Amino acid sequence: MSSSVANTYNRNPITFESGKGIYLYTESGERYYDLASGIAVNAVGHSNKHLIDKLIEQANKLWHVSNLYRIPEQELLANRLTDLSFADKVFFCNSGAEAVEASIKAARKYHFSLGDKDKTRIITFQGAFHGRTLGTISAANNPNHLEGFGTPLEGFDSIPIHNIELLKEIIGDTTAAILIEPIQGEGGIRVIDNDFLKELRKITKDNNLLLILDEVQCGMGRTGKLFAHEWANVRPDIMAVAKGIGGGFPMGACLMTEEASRGLIPGTHGSTFGGNPLGMAVGNAVLDIIQERNFLEKVNINSSLFHKNLKIICKDYPEIISSIRGKGLMIGLECNIKNTVLSDELFKNKILSVGAGENVLRLLPPLTINEKEILEVTKIISKCCENIKNKK
Repeated sequence: MSSSVANTYNRNPITFESGKGIYLYTESGERYYDLASGIAVNAVGHSNKHLIDKLIEQANKLWHVSNLYRIPEQELLANRLTDLSFADKVFFCNSGAEAVEASIKAARKYHFSLGDKDKTRIITFQGAFHGRTLGTISAANNPNHLEGFGTPLEGFDSIPIHNIELLKEIIGDTTAAILIEPIQGEGGIRVIDNDFLKELRKITKDNNLLLILDEVQCGMGRTGKLFAHEWANVRPDIMAVAKGIGGGFPMGACLMTEEASRGLIPGTHGSTFGGNPLGMAVGNAVLDIIQERNFLEKVNINSSLFHKNLKIICKDYPEIISSIRGKGLMIGLECNIKNTVLSDELFKNKILSVGAGENVLRLLPPLTINEKEILEVTKIISKCCENIKNKK
């Protein structure tokens, strides 16, 4: 049967009917381990009771009113996020790409508000992924994503990661900001050195630039801290978050310091659906869970076990997996075979994973995965490696 859905995805021919925790169930009742989490979205697992209760409670009251009026649920979530972060202001939207777009606009408008109308260029890094809009694909400068969409939007300078000397050379009178993911997700779970992030913070301060962090994938507890940049003990000026912040409800946010937000006055930016009561109820519910006592501590304990077991598999099957990348529950298996061969074998054994750049396979389980489940999935992964080895 043909579908009227646009042909923009290479979809796997499988349909899931329900989910619970880290599991997804097909229409016929087959159970899969979801180590993809909708690409790092289902942070607190499928069918989380607290999220469902809060969603239903709000759905029975009010769904949408638009940002023409005050939205108490939005103000609550904004206040909670600023209390927990470097930020003073939050702009809510619906996706990671929108959050990054808002970050780019905020940085440019900041300099404009100070009278520096020519400071519009933003330095980005090779291997980045910032979204699928024309602005965000131009920022990432990935030829595969740019092809066929005309001339990339002006204003971005893409350079290799960890090259401080080149970075200093490229900064000019028109440079407004530096934009970077603390961990590149789509780029292959490439963890940016803490010292490099600290150096970026120093360079931006010394040159009157803004530091923008894209934590769309690595934020909201994914690395064992609420935000990944906390590991480097740096404070950005602007940060984009999404994915896990809504636990499956479409949501994004741009967090800013008071100073960095000065250019975003009424009329300069907006979103019809961003921050509506329904989304905010879910966002507050997600934060309730992540902020529970010992939640992030459990993420760190369980992720350490996961990494330890995966490194044993890596040692046992070096011809299949060459190294384990990542931090917390943002894990990359760097493959010595085509990563699709491993992902296909995992799929046959009821484990869902996600591909990434540099021949890496991503494991992004719900943050609620427990010790028993980790032992189960690592046993299956080991079995899959043995199967591939025997087929050679």
